[in-house]
Amino acid sequence: MTNYFANLPMLMGATEASAGGSGQMVTTFVTFGLVILIFYFLIIRPQNKKQKDAKKMIEALKKGDKVVSIGGIHGTVVSVKEQSTVVKVDDNTKLEFSKSAISSVVSEGKA
Repeated sequence: MTNYFANLPMLMGATEASAGGSGQMVTTFVTFGLVILIFYFLIIRPQNKKQKDAKKMIEALKKGDKVVSIGGIHGTVVSVKEQSTVVKVDDNTKLEFSKSAISSVVSEGKA
């Protein structure tokens, strides 16, 4: 059975002359740097953008907007308070939600 990891140091750029020396250390730092860049562009940056967009959406809530809560409740915004919104879900039913419980704005109101 062939050991597939026997050539790993050679594949990572370590030569016989610099095995255990600074060449291997530089290769290791470059590899870690690339991994950090990949994590930043694939995970951290999109998450920050998503949080910014959600914050903008919550700040732009106004009377008449049709919204969906994180629990799946659909309704129309009746009033917007500092930390919460009142949502009309039926003819005589109004619910007060924390602004952070609003998942999305389905359509914008005219008021």
